[in-house]
Amino acid sequence: MTAAARLAPLIGELLGSPLPFRLRAWDGSTAGPTDAPTVILHNRRALRRLVWQPGELGLADAYISGDLDVEGDLGTGLLRIRRALAGHTTVRPAPRDWPRLLAAATRLGVLGPRPGPPAARAAVRGEPHSRARDRAVIRHHYDLSNEFYALLLGSAMAYSCGYWTPKADTLAEAQDAKFDLICRKLGLEPGMRLLDVGCGWGALAVYAARHHGVRVTAVTLSRRQYEFGRALAEEAGVADRIEFRRQDYRELAEGAFDAVSCVEMGEHVGDREYPAFAARLFALLRPEGRLLVQQMSRGRTAPGGGAFIEAYIAPDMHMRPVGETVALLEDAGLEVRQVEALREHYARTIDAWHRRLEEFRSEFVALVGVPVFRLWRLYLVGSSQAFAQRRMGVDQILAVRPTADGGCALPATCAEWYR
Repeated sequence: MTAAARLAPLIGELLGSPLPFRLRAWDGSTAGPTDAPTVILHNRRALRRLVWQPGELGLADAYISGDLDVEGDLGTGLLRIRRALAGHTTVRPAPRDWPRLLAAATRLGVLGPRPGPPAARAAVRGEPHSRARDRAVIRHHYDLSNEFYALLLGSAMAYSCGYWTPKADTLAEAQDAKFDLICRKLGLEPGMRLLDVGCGWGALAVYAARHHGVRVTAVTLSRRQYEFGRALAEEAGVADRIEFRRQDYRELAEGAFDAVSCVEMGEHVGDREYPAFAARLFALLRPEGRLLVQQMSRGRTAPGGGAFIEAYIAPDMHMRPVGETVALLEDAGLEVRQVEALREHYARTIDAWHRRLEEFRSEFVALVGVPVFRLWRLYLVGSSQAFAQRRMGVDQILAVRPTADGGCALPATCAEWYR
């Protein structure tokens, strides 16, 4: 009996339905519907990974290592497989299934020592959200390579959701439109002091200094981002108005900033730590100072993140429904004045990054190798679908530190932000 013929009924039993994809095994045998995406098992090690690590992480390990492939467009394949699996709460074997599965694995010759994980997996230790571990998490993801991110993100060097408008139809234009919207919401004027917490490669800080004449304190834990941001400010002629710091937000002294921005950094703070984080943001603002948090969220019943994200992208990341973040900010004393959902904007932004990844494939592979290239392909395709399908969201939350008598100095309407 061929490998595919042995596997097809086993998979169908686990799912409680016929095989929802076409399967091609290492011996060339096939099974499953001909009009469905084809999952290719290049070798027995692909199954061995799933025996040792059933579920999402085992599948990711197999794909990143090249043991497993999806034929054709990965996004289309993942989407069709996900739809086919809709309603199945898990594909993990139940205890009663293991004897039969192990017997089948023996016949297929896939039993053996546990395969090592791909080298691209994060290796961080210590107490979650300790300062040392947070630095290690940031090093793993953001210090990969400035050349890598320059290829991926384009000239904007902004690793966050863009703002796509009728006048912003390219990736660079969408990022500039996002920067402009943030600056307008914060009411930035020449001479004001802006604190950018989690400043990335400095794009927002440079934009605010250049176009709004503010003085910026820009904070990151990443050495590569810190170095790049300083060089970017020099090149833009605004180095005298931006102070870059390689610093933990917990090390920031209380200040009197006119505005604080925090763009997609709050997801890295941690669940238990977020109340203290919100209190620190409040303390850093002067009365009537504004805060703009752009942060990813998850649906009420969606997990957010998951085993793959935890293992490969951002260990310790925490997402919650946007309403819970609003409540935490208000518990810290801030008054939330506006929330704007940008979910569809993020799917479009990620798709633009993915196009660049495929366009410059040879350059990416030369920089980071094939496994890391495959990791990022899987990450971007999966993330785009998570936003498009409302499993994840991203929101801009505008808040203010009110005065003792309730003053906030905000305009009566938000019309000027969108002119």
